Amino acid sequence: MNNKTHKICVYCASSTQIDDQYFRDARCLGKLMAKAGVTLVNGAGNMGLMAETADGCLEAGGHAIGIIPSFMIKEGWCHEGMTEIIETTDMHTRQRQMAEMSDGGIFLPGGCGTFAELMELITWKQLGLYLKPIVILNTGGYYDSMLNTLYLAVAQNFMRPQHADLWRVASTPDAALQMALDTPLWDTSIRRFTKI
Repeated sequence: MNNKTHKICVYCASSTQIDDQYFRDARCLGKLMAKAGVTLVNGAGNMGLMAETADGCLEAGGHAIGIIPSFMIKEGWCHEGMTEIIETTDMHTRQRQMAEMSDGGIFLPGGCGTFAELMELITWKQLGLYLKPIVILNTGGYYDSMLNTLYLAVAQNFMRPQHADLWRVASTPDAALQMALDTPLWDTSIRRFTKI
């Protein structure tokens, strides 16, 4: 595994009322990142898959950087055990810093917030504004419907065929991490395909 990439942002749910398979994959990914010497970047949440990934990473001796807006800290939602916590003024700044600080993103199952982050990064990459790997960890087929919608957008010319390469899909944490580390940077020349 090529670990020249040193920081990977993991985007995922804060929900605690979800199936155990999601927690298992989240913790496993955190441990794998630590063992590979890759720093975890996430939203610093103290619940759900965000906390599970961070705990797995930290327990395996890794480093975990959390980026979180002030209002979430005031609500008591911040994971206090992170190696480093970066406080932001708002959600938009948080998202920008998560993308800028990391060398790629892995998306675990999540809700509206995770969906929004995924769509934003795909859009930025389509426009040549974000060139790093985007990997979807499709635990239990969670993202099947969303992926079908994206491929339908390609099939019906809302996106070009080249845009189906903006993201990669993995079925295991190990495969997701390897894809995040090995996928080359996106070619900015693809921007010419943005307009259909």
